Amino acid sequence: MAVNDGQPPAPVDRDRLARLLGGPDLAWLVDRVRRRMAREEPLTGPVTLADPTPAQRAAAERLLGRVPGAGRGLSVRLEAVEAVLRRSGVSPDGLGAAVVALTGPVTRPADVREREERAWREAYTPLGELVRTHRPRLDDWAERVVAEGLVRRLARTPQVAKNLLDSTVQALRRLPADPAVSLPVFSGATFGDAHALDDGTPLATLVLSGVRALTGFPDGSGAEWRREAWASAGLLRDALSATVLTLGLPGTPALDWSAGEGEPAVLTLRQLTRHPPRTALPVVRVCENPAVLATAADTLGAGCPPLVCLQGQPSAAALTLLRHLHAQGTTLRYHGDFDWGGLRIASALLRRVPWHPWRYRATDYRTAVAATPLAPPLTGTPTTAAWDPDLPAALTELGVRIEEETVLDGLLADLGQ
Repeated sequence: MAVNDGQPPAPVDRDRLARLLGGPDLAWLVDRVRRRMAREEPLTGPVTLADPTPAQRAAAERLLGRVPGAGRGLSVRLEAVEAVLRRSGVSPDGLGAAVVALTGPVTRPADVREREERAWREAYTPLGELVRTHRPRLDDWAERVVAEGLVRRLARTPQVAKNLLDSTVQALRRLPADPAVSLPVFSGATFGDAHALDDGTPLATLVLSGVRALTGFPDGSGAEWRREAWASAGLLRDALSATVLTLGLPGTPALDWSAGEGEPAVLTLRQLTRHPPRTALPVVRVCENPAVLATAADTLGAGCPPLVCLQGQPSAAALTLLRHLHAQGTTLRYHGDFDWGGLRIASALLRRVPWHPWRYRATDYRTAVAATPLAPPLTGTPTTAAWDPDLPAALTELGVRIEEETVLDGLLADLGQ
């Protein structure tokens, strides 16, 4: 390509250039030159058209002032075209300038990549502003979502990414919510769309990622985990249907009354995020099945020490309560069914909240089996038990299931002490 050494480009005679090189029969030649220019290759040597038409041969002959060569293909040396354009004064700066005059500026792939990278850098500016002005603790998170490509996966273009990050920053600036608020209400107030943070949307994915960084919420997956993660920042998804049962647990006026009357209390996620129990307790026992709590209420009443019931898989409400108690220094002691499903529930809880076994070790299982000659057979897929590696082996060896209701006498004895 010609170099102007900083001088302004020489004028191109566009009318003559159009007649000389701009016709449809030489479009193939102009296209080949543009491609070389885009690749920053020299405009020298031959270009060949494998099966030219008579009109294309004639156009090449008019351009060069001679027959371009014999043979089936049509071969044109670019140096010859360059010489014609310069000598005639049609394009004093040569072939490259002529092609630009005919077809517009040539964009190099390197230029395209640079523009795209610049656009992506500009798209990320909202994250920098968030960290600098509102949330310094999100610095590591902001670097990670860029470095790991999360934003690029969620938004395929820089402009979409910029809009997504603007919205994400808008949400994170308002979090955590205090007092807690419904997730759809927060979404509607922030974005004008109650469903903007619905599961599966790019915005929900990115905001929830930021929420976890903001609150330190642990890794996980599944609908219940997402419910808990949102709740950690004061955003409640279906805050009334997630509940946990308690007995003898003080800490709010309503709980104090229930504990004093020996009546079970049903706490919603909304109550726990707005008004968690304020009484610090040394020990709280946790069971899996409501029958344990109901029997404790019937038997011990107001004399029952604090007891929490998961009602099966731990709900967002149960996990919120147990995390709150653990953060206050409470020791949690857990008991569940002696079967594979019970071990999985216990393991899921242990991944989220530290607890100690309450009559829930291999020795306790063997004692219960010896006292229950008609225990039903064990079914399902084996699993592990991090709190007692001997427990799965004992279940496999003895092959029966022991439900919590079977060992109620021992559990009630502990609660009655």
